[in-house]
Amino acid sequence: MALPKSHIAILSLRGISLLFLLLSFVILLNSGNTYKQDGQTYIFKKYQSYDYMFAASIIGIGYTILQTIGFVIFQIVMESHKFIIFEFYGDKVISCLLLSAAAAGLGAGIDGKSHLIDKSNDHFNNYLSKGFAAANLLLPAFICTGILSILSSYALPKKLYRR
Repeated sequence: MALPKSHIAILSLRGISLLFLLLSFVILLNSGNTYKQDGQTYIFKKYQSYDYMFAASIIGIGYTILQTIGFVIFQIVMESHKFIIFEFYGDKVISCLLLSAAAAGLGAGIDGKSHLIDKSNDHFNNYLSKGFAAANLLLPAFICTGILSILSSYALPKKLYRR
């Protein structure tokens, strides 16, 4: 049984999106806001936008895994379109969430670097750079999810009226 090209494209986009979300999650997980030097512990101001990016990546990962499993089981194997409305609205909500999280992270990174008093503080630059990298990884995840949102918009009338 050969899969139609649309199914392959949808699964590929979900896989690429999941990859970028996982990379962003791992970077944010490893970007601690504390460091030790000369026996002292220094704590950076924790950025709320990095927490928002972290939460958005977790939600995006969960949604992408749920949709991939649902897509494979219900649409390909069982040839059922029970969750087409959930897919339609879910893709739109998740794409907006990922874009807003990426924008928040990019803004925090730019503002943090512009207000940095000690430009030679490598630890703080590293912290901001990791957040900036994680935000830049959320952008391709948004693009993939946005394309999936457009595809689900086109597929909705066809699948609803085919029943």
